[in-house]
Amino acid sequence: MKNVKLVVTGGRGFIGSHFVELALEEGFEIVDIDKMGYASNKNLPFDEHENYELIVEDISKIKNLPSCDAIVNFAAESHVDNSINDSYPFIESSVLGVWNLLELVRGKPEYARPLFFHISTDEVYGDIAEGDFKESDRLSPSNPYSASKACAEMLVKSYSRTYNLDYLITRSSNNYGPRQFEEKLIPKCITSLQQDKKIPVHGDGSYVRDWIYVRDNAGAILHLLKSGVKNECYNIGCQNQIKNIDIVNTVIDWFEKDSSSINFVENRWGQDLRYSISNKKLKDTGWQPEHPVGIHKWF
Repeated sequence: MKNVKLVVTGGRGFIGSHFVELALEEGFEIVDIDKMGYASNKNLPFDEHENYELIVEDISKIKNLPSCDAIVNFAAESHVDNSINDSYPFIESSVLGVWNLLELVRGKPEYARPLFFHISTDEVYGDIAEGDFKESDRLSPSNPYSASKACAEMLVKSYSRTYNLDYLITRSSNNYGPRQFEEKLIPKCITSLQQDKKIPVHGDGSYVRDWIYVRDNAGAILHLLKSGVKNECYNIGCQNQIKNIDIVNTVIDWFEKDSSSINFVENRWGQDLRYSISNKKLKDTGWQPEHPVGIHKWF
């Protein structure tokens, strides 16, 4: 879409970088605000693209917001284990950072205020024994990471109601695919096996996650940017619920190894047992994933 300018935060990260890549392919202009933290990608295929500009800055500290048609906010700390060990970086990025961005939007003349597109997570719902979470369900986060994301959502909605700012919110399920930092389950499995190390699995690995290929998630976000209803939330998932131990065994099969590659470790504090979200609202807009079932081997 020519002449449509986006400010993307966290566009050097896992999901954000795939979104930027797709948006550039469709002709969007991108200004990427990224603090270049430990999980940011240093070299990306679009670095020299004529419609891409990188600003190295922390969203909680930035003082000026470039003019744009929409802000797409990916910037956040995202690893649950890290949030359990030290929650402050999560509060800084997802609460203070979002508050700062909202204040910068609020400070613009009403005619110049961009859409605030906030990228959240299905973890804000907590876990569910059976059935699927819908967008209207109560939020009940179980750990500091998901709590920080729920706080961010509440800020966005409050600024919409109080200051008349337009927003969209997406809550995606577990992403996987290229460029994911190795602390996450699937890249940790791959790296461990490549280095002939055992894969650490929390508890017995029986907890269930709803999985989506990262390019499908990025494509859904771009689709909603063009077709979503303002001031609404959308779940993004594939109804692709898989036990973590089955994910681990799938990756082990890719490397033609066996269960001796697994090391069962102490379970995570506050472990959520099952995630599952309904994607009906999203599908009703015409979106369909390219990789809806199982785990797609991308390498």
